[in-house]
Amino acid sequence: MCYYPSPSGCDRWLTSPPSALSLSLLFHFPSPPLFFHLKSSPSVLPPSLCAKAEAQQLREPALSSGMAGQRSLAAALLLLLLDQAAGRFVVEKGSVSVVSPEHIRGRHDGAIANFGVPNYGASMVGVVVYPDSGADGCQAFDRHFKSSDSSLPIILVLDRGECYFAKKVWHGQEAGAAAVLIADNVDEPLITMDTPEASDNADGYIEKISVPSALVTRSVGLSLKKAAHKGSEPVMVKLDWTESMPHPDERVEYELWTNSNDECGLRCDEQMAFVSNFKGHAQILERGSYTLFTPHYITWFCPQPFILSRQCKSQCINHGRYCAPDPEGDFAEGYEGKDVVMENLRQLCVHRVANESHRPWVWWDFVTDFHVRCSMKKKTYSKECAEEVVKSLDLPLDKIKDCMGDPEADVENVVLKTEQDLQVGRGSRGDVTILPTLVINDVQYRGKLDRTAVLKAICSGFKESTEPAICLNGDIETNECFERNGGCWQDPKLNISACKLKKEVADVTPSSFTVLTSYGRTLSEAEFVSVPLQMEFSMLEMAIPPAKETEINGCRCPSGFHGDGYHCEDINECKEGLACQCDGCTCKNTWGGYDCKCKGNLLYIHGEDTCIVRSTSKFAWFFIILAVLCLGGAAVAGFVFYKYRFRSYMDSEIMAIMSQYMPLDNRHNEAQPLRQESSV
Repeated sequence: MCYYPSPSGCDRWLTSPPSALSLSLLFHFPSPPLFFHLKSSPSVLPPSLCAKAEAQQLREPALSSGMAGQRSLAAALLLLLLDQAAGRFVVEKGSVSVVSPEHIRGRHDGAIANFGVPNYGASMVGVVVYPDSGADGCQAFDRHFKSSDSSLPIILVLDRGECYFAKKVWHGQEAGAAAVLIADNVDEPLITMDTPEASDNADGYIEKISVPSALVTRSVGLSLKKAAHKGSEPVMVKLDWTESMPHPDERVEYELWTNSNDECGLRCDEQMAFVSNFKGHAQILERGSYTLFTPHYITWFCPQPFILSRQCKSQCINHGRYCAPDPEGDFAEGYEGKDVVMENLRQLCVHRVANESHRPWVWWDFVTDFHVRCSMKKKTYSKECAEEVVKSLDLPLDKIKDCMGDPEADVENVVLKTEQDLQVGRGSRGDVTILPTLVINDVQYRGKLDRTAVLKAICSGFKESTEPAICLNGDIETNECFERNGGCWQDPKLNISACKLKKEVADVTPSSFTVLTSYGRTLSEAEFVSVPLQMEFSMLEMAIPPAKETEINGCRCPSGFHGDGYHCEDINECKEGLACQCDGCTCKNTWGGYDCKCKGNLLYIHGEDTCIVRSTSKFAWFFIILAVLCLGGAAVAGFVFYKYRFRSYMDSEIMAIMSQYMPLDNRHNEAQPLRQESSV
């Protein structure tokens, strides 16, 4: 992409350049210019090829007269085609509403930055703070910003200029800001703030940015700064992303513009890390028919005068129609650009064939497996390696080859031609000019490609109340091992696998009153009650607390094996001295373990790696037998005592009862004669 110099000359931004630059070129020096970037192409150039900074950014040896002539020809072609170019870059925006003070209330647009984590589907209300010193944010702040109302987050306003946008936001985040607004210093249309080159990210601060940020116009910035400096009343601002992502129906359609090349620096590392981490979520959404996902790949074309040149032949297929830059930037060695084009085409066909077999989610398995097995860094990036991955996924290789077609034929390739057409924006949809680019419901996602952030953005694209369970449940579990064991090594005989389940558990503090605030943090019950109504506090949904990973996901060899998780080999614990090192032990290696035995009548204890006596002494046995006999005698004596004591007790009870009734019988017998005499 091309980062056009800002008025201050230092920050990095993206926008539609002047019409004279509306057709982008991809150059690969020290050779002459090679590729036009589509016939109606995006307007953004690669960083090292910005036409406005060519003299400073291009380090090119002196050109020969022939090369100069070729360059002049390319320049002439460019001038002829400039008027036909219609590409444009769309700045994605969110809402910035001033809630108070009353005299500056209003709703404005803010250009969402292409780093950090925008709160798609939510909103945030906070207090504006404008620092008294260091307002450009180029140096770390020596204090932690706080508002007069501790329950409200800080929205820090900083001036544009002097350093990169990302550096300003990082310093604001470190100083306690929940969001950062950059105020433009010139009157111009809004632009998209992007990240700097890798050379300025030595400490990795870009990946650590987790707060949202946006660029506001100069007039809005002046109003906020003036009101904050006056200090008569708090300046309240509401940042709203609820309408930044369209949500027309119960299915979300999204696409990822990516590349199979893994030697393009931080961008390639970012996109491959995202694909690997997001695969579980994507497959759950796809299996449930909640989403429709489509991968895309960018290609260029070679101008007609250079089709027969060495550069076009090494970087293009189908006679210069579809090209990619040389991965190493050196035509003399390593991989060629056409290798990348062919692999991009193969991955497109993998998705098409998998979709025809009603398994579109297999694309995620292929890409992650290919990245691990067929890496340029490992010199395994090849057709043969890719086809092995295809076979391991049970995909029909012949259909994929038919889909790819003949790269040497002088004809259009249907698949790649479709990709070039889709790359050009139409209607409200902008051109795809950044790699990687995620497009959700025809809107380009802004922010870092983080698994949780992207899932939140996708979930915000569902029609209200139609979100799937994965969007509403804080306990997210993705079983990537379900299909084809996640591409990992396994041993069916022992029923062991190198695939590790990814599980996330919501990190919830029991004392929290869990509700989603409009600024994205959890309030205590007391804080919740004290929030003033004039802040336009918006409870949109119950909060999904941030999840933390409790198990490492991916392919890891099980205990007793070593390897990269895709290929595992048995560890010889005996040979490497990892076990069975006790005196008198003999070790025998087994598949996935070992067998350790002790000499003589000793018993091996695995956990302690030691041998103990298996049998006890005769003296010990004597005491054991004696104890048993004593216990047995006591039991017999107790039984005898119980039996006779109980019998004597029962006899005494019977005698007592009989003694009570016997006298009555005697008295009855004595009275009988008296009654007889009386009757006579």
